[in-house]
Amino acid sequence: MKTILITGIGGLTPRSIARFIKKAHPDYKIVGIDANPKGLGFYIKGIIDQGYVAPRVDNIHYWSFIKDLIKKEKIDLAFVQPELEVIGWGQYLEDHGHFPCPTFIPPLNLARTLMDKSIMADVLSDTDFIPKTIKVTQSNPRFEQVENEIGFPCWIRATKGSGGLGSLKLEGVDNYKSWLFINKDITEFTVSTFLEGRHLATQMLYINGEFIKGASLECAEYVMANLVPSKVTGNTSFGRFLNEDHIITFCNNCIKYICQKLDLQAHGVLSFDLKEDKYGNLKVTECNIRHMAYTGIMSDVGFDLIFDTINYIENGNADNITRDQYHHFDKPYIFLRDVDIEPLVLESEANLLAQYINV
Repeated sequence: MKTILITGIGGLTPRSIARFIKKAHPDYKIVGIDANPKGLGFYIKGIIDQGYVAPRVDNIHYWSFIKDLIKKEKIDLAFVQPELEVIGWGQYLEDHGHFPCPTFIPPLNLARTLMDKSIMADVLSDTDFIPKTIKVTQSNPRFEQVENEIGFPCWIRATKGSGGLGSLKLEGVDNYKSWLFINKDITEFTVSTFLEGRHLATQMLYINGEFIKGASLECAEYVMANLVPSKVTGNTSFGRFLNEDHIITFCNNCIKYICQKLDLQAHGVLSFDLKEDKYGNLKVTECNIRHMAYTGIMSDVGFDLIFDTINYIENGNADNITRDQYHHFDKPYIFLRDVDIEPLVLESEANLLAQYINV
């Protein structure tokens, strides 16, 4: 039996990881922590065995709490999921030369670069990997540059946080000014060319510079999209698993470019969000430094990075992990998700109910 710590257990992705581990190995003990006592993962039966409300990672008591917890619960390994905690654990490694317990996260400089969309845009500037992008702030909104360099319509979003945070298609300067006022609590945004095509996502596994495996999907519709002006909430309600190798190639080339610029090796689970422009060209909109929310349902249909992560942490290498750079799902699976129900996978869109026609 193993005892696994999962941080941020209130979130979608940590719950997805816990649920899949418990389904595959009911004997494993899952310890979940979160700074929010209302975190849903504490209260869903069957996904964790023990839960603790933790200090935030920026709290001075965080590390003493983590060390005491690791000792008390005899933690074997940890899934560190909230991005601020990934940064915190990366900094701990830099400061101490080891983690508090075994885990698997990207190098600190890579994590910091990818977490902040404006920093990533700077690294990828003058490439075809991203749409034309500039950073703006509440104090320096750069109205003329947005209009002349990006043009309208364009896309605005917060530099940090999930894909839906502060996002909107801007139709003109007046629209832009209004949105800055409405979102005055968000200090930094990126403004980029509006992309009209599909919203795509990938999960990529890298170990010490080697690209091990990757798979992709399409985010076709969004949970509660009618409640936000952008119609994009960051959570997909309907998606399609894809077997399109060019998406994986594009993402891998992007990671190789970033790592070359930063002079480091890719390492960890890296999760891309992409959009196609009107010509079908791929553009990166963000890259998460952890498993993404779809990781559990991807594992359900044959692309299992959850137990690959456990395998690597336990062995310290990728010797027992199957190389699968261009994963092809064996069926044209689709998935359905909502707020208060388990995600559901269907074998194809043909399994959706046909429209009723009164003949």
